[in-house]
Amino acid sequence: MRDKPLANEPIRPRKKGSERRRKFRRIRRNFFVAFLIDLVVVLAAALVLSLLIKTFLIRSFFIPSGSMLETLQIDDRIIVNQLTPALYPIERGDVVVFKDPGGWLGPAFDEPTDPLVVTVDWFLSAFGITAPDSKLHLVKRVIGIEGDRVICCDEEGLITVNGVPITEDVYIAPGQAPSSIEFDVKVPKNSLWVLGDNRGNSEDSRFHGDLPSKGFVSNDWVVGRAFVISWPFENWKLLDNYPDVFKNIPDPSN
Repeated sequence: MRDKPLANEPIRPRKKGSERRRKFRRIRRNFFVAFLIDLVVVLAAALVLSLLIKTFLIRSFFIPSGSMLETLQIDDRIIVNQLTPALYPIERGDVVVFKDPGGWLGPAFDEPTDPLVVTVDWFLSAFGITAPDSKLHLVKRVIGIEGDRVICCDEEGLITVNGVPITEDVYIAPGQAPSSIEFDVKVPKNSLWVLGDNRGNSEDSRFHGDLPSKGFVSNDWVVGRAFVISWPFENWKLLDNYPDVFKNIPDPSN
């Protein structure tokens, strides 16, 4: 075997085609590596940004029941402003999402334990694609805030807040009365009195007076105010808090 050519034996040049193929493979390999790195960086940045937005600004929930018909349909997806009530006060008429104050949702249901399912749910929820914990929350309309006295009902069958009757037909499901259950409550400090728009089929503040919460929802349990229906597209709309319904209500301190 010869380690090098003889002095009088010419060195054979490499074939140009073979050299070009090697260069192309190197370029292609580097291109795909660079592409994969860029893709990972973009996805990681998007995930971090989405987590920050979800944690501090807005969050998506789906509607699992018909307690807010006709305002919200079953399986609608809503976007919630989480700066309420931390930075912005909750107002009468707001549609709010809150955690179960205790006993409102009945017996706890089993959550998925399969690691793959849990991981996929977490990943998709981080991007706002799914909301796996929606069934652990409730969505209702605020009727009374701290200090309000809320009574059902006056001689005309209307709910009164601080002595002023409110006409709610702009959001109550058609054909339903404001309430078939009588109540007379004063909303304690840092709390809310909430009702579903589908008054004939809503397990709201009226039904939980026997619980430790007495039917009130502490502001500490509020995730935020729902402000838009984002999906399905045909149901898209901004959620109104109907200020005209509550405009004549005096301050509870008066």
